[in-house]
Amino acid sequence: MPGTHPERRRSPFPDVRDWFGTDFPRFPLWRTSFDTHPIAIAVTNKDGQYTLRAELPGMDPAKDIRITVEGDTLTVSAEHTESKEEKDHSEFRYGSFQRTVRLPGPIPSDGVEAAYEDGVLTVCVPMPAAPEESRRSIPVKRTTADGKGESS
Repeated sequence: MPGTHPERRRSPFPDVRDWFGTDFPRFPLWRTSFDTHPIAIAVTNKDGQYTLRAELPGMDPAKDIRITVEGDTLTVSAEHTESKEEKDHSEFRYGSFQRTVRLPGPIPSDGVEAAYEDGVLTVCVPMPAAPEESRRSIPVKRTTADGKGESS
C-alpha cells in the first residue's frame, strides 16, 4: 500500500518570486510608507570599546543620518530621498533605513563618537568595565516570641 499522504506536486504556475527575481527593477511606489529598510552592520567589542560599522552609501551625514541612544540601546536611522533626474533604470534604495543594537550595559553620555567615510558610518562606544559582582550572603536571624532576635 502506498503512503497515506498524497504526493505533493509542483504548481503548473511559476512562483511570483521566479517572475520578479532580484534582477527585476523595484518600484518605489509599491512600498508602503511604513516600510523601513534594514541597515547592514558589523559590531565588534575590543578592549572595552564597542564599534558599530554601518553601510550607508550615498548619504549626507549632516542631514540624512541620525543616531540616538537610550539606556543600553543605540539606534541608527537614515533617510535617502530619490533625486529628480530622469533614469532609465535604478537599483538604488530610497526611503527610510534603521537599525537598533542593544549593548551589554548603559551607553555612557561621554566619549561616544561617530564618523562617516566612503559610505560607512562608524560609531565607537566606550563601555565601562563591568562592576564587580555584588552578590553576598545575608545572615538570617530567628526571632523569638518576645521579638528579640537570635543569631543562627
